[in-house]
Amino acid sequence: MSETPEVRPPVVTPVRVVIALCLVAPFVAMLWVGSYAKVDPTLIGIPFFYWYQMLWVLISAALTMLAYKLWQRDQRARKAASGGAAR
Repeated sequence: MSETPEVRPPVVTPVRVVIALCLVAPFVAMLWVGSYAKVDPTLIGIPFFYWYQMLWVLISAALTMLAYKLWQRDQRARKAASGGAAR
């Protein structure tokens, strides 16, 4: 057994903070109802309340995809840093 301790990368990294923000942002946007509980401005006759929520469906999908791609990149980097020993 070797005397050198195993060096692990930190658990909280800037990339993981960005991932968390990408996943939390849609929840904050939708739970803060007072920010979008209004009729004006309308978009092609659709009140703001409805089109704002539909816009967040698209934004949420994009943010989730971004978080997934960042997570994959982070996992590849961790595996490369550990020498590929951990599977």
